Amino acid sequence: MPPIELSVSDLAIAASLLLVNGLLSWRLALNLERALAVSAVRMVVQLVLVGLVLKQLFALGSPMLTLGVALVMVGFAGQEILARQERRLAGWWAYGLGTGAMAFAAAAVMLLALTTAVRPDPWWDPRYAIPLLGMVLGNTMSGVGLALNTLTSLASRERAAIEARLALGATRWQALGTVHRQALRTGMMPIVNAMAATGLVSLPGMMTGQILGGVDPQEAVKYQILIMFLIAGSTGLGVLAASVGGVYRLTDARHRLRLDHLKVPKN
Repeated sequence: MPPIELSVSDLAIAASLLLVNGLLSWRLALNLERALAVSAVRMVVQLVLVGLVLKQLFALGSPMLTLGVALVMVGFAGQEILARQERRLAGWWAYGLGTGAMAFAAAAVMLLALTTAVRPDPWWDPRYAIPLLGMVLGNTMSGVGLALNTLTSLASRERAAIEARLALGATRWQALGTVHRQALRTGMMPIVNAMAATGLVSLPGMMTGQILGGVDPQEAVKYQILIMFLIAGSTGLGVLAASVGGVYRLTDARHRLRLDHLKVPKN
């Protein structure tokens, strides 16, 4: 059975649900009407533009254009990580650490997937590389953002205890061990929960899209398992790299706590 094509009117029917949300927000004085409208318009515009760009990218099949799109995606994802930090690192570290950790993890996992499991021809085929990268980046971004936010927030909150351990001769890793482990756990928790719920509680978007597109459910399941493993691997690498880098930045070679490397939050 060929995939069912959706018309503008079909999308309008689905969009009417937002009116219900808007009315509920107005009736309950939640003040979310404007945010819902802006978010919906932004989503539609972004997806339409992405669809046009991907159509041209798939037609051209250029490795340089594929790399360019991938770098743009990484750049925007890094900005999202930065926006989620309550206590940011000062200077270029605020953007560079999270973006670098995420880019390293996503690149390593994508190279592994495209050259071993998926094996498109050519290996950088944008029809495979860009959608897979989008799913991996989106989840890695969340994990890295949570890990960095937890690390900087707890380091500030537990300053007295950390400095006491350092004064007693503990290394930076010993003094910040509890904070570091909590950052790792927080960053990994979303993907752990997602893997536990996938299948029985939720059917992920990629699997659902493939099934609606006519792909055999068993093949769709295989792809979804692959994606979840890739996301878990990338999230783990990204969270580890970001948290390790964060510990180094919040201390120095003499094992002193350097909270002056954090930007003072605005009231």
